[in-house]
Amino acid sequence: MKKILLLLLCLILCLFAGCAENQDRLSVDKGEEPEPVSEVPVVTYKNPLTGVSGLSEDKADDRPIAIMINNISTSQPVQTGLSKADIVYETEVEGGITRLMAVFQDVTAAEKIGSIRSARYPYVDLALGHNAIYLHRGQDEKYCGPHLKDIDDIDINENNYATRLKNGLSKEHTLYTYGQKLWSGLVNDGYKTERGSSDPWVKFADEESPVALENPANTVSVPFSASYKTVFKYDSAAGTYTRYFGNTLRKDYFTGETENFKNVFVLLTTIRNYSDGYHRQVLLESGDGYYCVNGTYTPIKWSKGSAKNGFKFTLADGSELTVNPGNSWVCIADKGTSKPIFE
Repeated sequence: MKKILLLLLCLILCLFAGCAENQDRLSVDKGEEPEPVSEVPVVTYKNPLTGVSGLSEDKADDRPIAIMINNISTSQPVQTGLSKADIVYETEVEGGITRLMAVFQDVTAAEKIGSIRSARYPYVDLALGHNAIYLHRGQDEKYCGPHLKDIDDIDINENNYATRLKNGLSKEHTLYTYGQKLWSGLVNDGYKTERGSSDPWVKFADEESPVALENPANTVSVPFSASYKTVFKYDSAAGTYTRYFGNTLRKDYFTGETENFKNVFVLLTTIRNYSDGYHRQVLLESGDGYYCVNGTYTPIKWSKGSAKNGFKFTLADGSELTVNPGNSWVCIADKGTSKPIFE
């Protein structure tokens, strides 16, 4: 009798277990599983220095970083980070050579930047026009030194945001910074990093409706002096200009990448010696120039005026210049001696 009772009890338990299993199965079949979490769309912003979409909101609101880059012919082979810059300015300093200033909206996009050299007066004005934080190693004390009080500048060195990297050259050509470490250091040290204005530096065309010009410019040659000529050759497959120093192709020292830019500006002005007969004074009030894109060019007029003003570009008829989205190289050359060639 006890055995029969035990068998009946086991049967009842099995029936309950089956019902529970069926109930669980029915619950699943009725679609009572957790609802999927909907993905939040990622919102991006246009880079105010390039007009290209893809920046996060915080990067679009950051102040640009402007860094002086050594461009003496000895140091050109060890340059790095220029291909990641949004704008590069080139003009004369002294002795017939030029120096570069690379401007970054998001400096963290460049792993390394350099080699870094000293400040000169016109570059302070160019950096001020972007409300940029200006980085350099040393300065011309006579003319540039007093002007540095007008800008947020950092004399960068091994004790703050830079390091010396061996590249086979003497010490003055070996100073570099790391983009991410630089930006983190500026934020942590309390520098004012908010941009304050979202206005683009030029009027950009819509990314879907690029500008088309008429005059051919597959090669753009800009002589700054008898020994310094910057050349850009158009790559139709990439839709960008590749930088050369004379006939020598320039590549990033660490990555081997060529330096490619969507837009090339050639601005002509008066460049003359200061009273010391050595350092060069670059006037940034107004003048004529050229805008090159997609293997074509057009004459333009430009103005800047006050040091804190940005550039304004117009066509010959006075209407505002529309620029294709992308990075830019800006050559500022002497109107009396530089004769740009477009082929």
